[in-house]
Amino acid sequence: MTTKTMIQAINEAMRQEMERDSRVIVLGEDVGKNGGVFRATDGLFTQFGENRVIDTPLAESAIVGTSVGLAVNGIKPIAEIQFLGFAYEAMDQICSQAARIRYRSGGRYTVPLVIRSPYGGGVRTPELHSDSLEALFTHTPGLKVVTPSNAFDAKGLLISAIRDEDPVIFLEPMKLYRTMPMEVPDEAYQVPLGKAKIVKEGNDLTIVTWGATVPLVEKIAHELSKTGTSVEVIDLRTLQPLDLGTIIDSVEKTSRLMIVHEAVKTSGFGGEIAALVCEKALFSLSAPIYRITGYDTPYPVATVEDEWLPNQERILKGIHEILDD
Repeated sequence: MTTKTMIQAINEAMRQEMERDSRVIVLGEDVGKNGGVFRATDGLFTQFGENRVIDTPLAESAIVGTSVGLAVNGIKPIAEIQFLGFAYEAMDQICSQAARIRYRSGGRYTVPLVIRSPYGGGVRTPELHSDSLEALFTHTPGLKVVTPSNAFDAKGLLISAIRDEDPVIFLEPMKLYRTMPMEVPDEAYQVPLGKAKIVKEGNDLTIVTWGATVPLVEKIAHELSKTGTSVEVIDLRTLQPLDLGTIIDSVEKTSRLMIVHEAVKTSGFGGEIAALVCEKALFSLSAPIYRITGYDTPYPVATVEDEWLPNQERILKGIHEILDD
């Protein structure tokens, strides 16, 4: 075990998988000699060379389109989109090509492609650098969508994603890249895709969240436990496939549900979770489902992003309201 940040864990996962499997390559803008804008690929170019760590033009559609062709032909690309807001340029390649080839070919071809991208706010970046667009990808059949909330999960989930035979969108919360170092095994290991984690058990309220909001929600839950309020916190880890069973079991125990995410509220993935819980466990609910999210606007300027993002004040207010219903 070694103490690692999330960015170090991600780097180690790629390095170990490249050592294990010569088919694994990395490509993207500045991922080679520069080591990536966040240094996620630092050292890989020196170790593996320009044929396996490839600097590309500033063209997301070309990065993903090339990766799809490589994946169909037996290579296992890890493509980096420098910031998730730039994925719009590659939506045709992601959603019309990578996501559909298994279906379109009747299972004859798969696309073992990982698309990594930093996402989310709280680090004072400009517009299009902080967008949370996970709902675009969960709406696309054929894609798996993963977002870790800590270094341990980041390494294990990324290794699982690289070994998967289907395309995986791997979303990395920028805010957590270097803020929460923790002990991470030095050897390779897998965290299974499609399995949520209960990070804190409770009886009064279930909060479902993912990515950068997990540490905040967990902190609030622990503070509330000192006052006698028992909150269960679920880190989804994988949005698609969704571990609905863990959510339903928790709601049937607590009878209340709150969903917290950074993305805008309307048509956000929290709405899908709420709908599924209403379909499967409506009569277990003793209060309306609450959603604490970003607002229905473009991501704001840095001076007001702390108010735009789910924060402690907004989450606590929602908890008190739902418990009073």
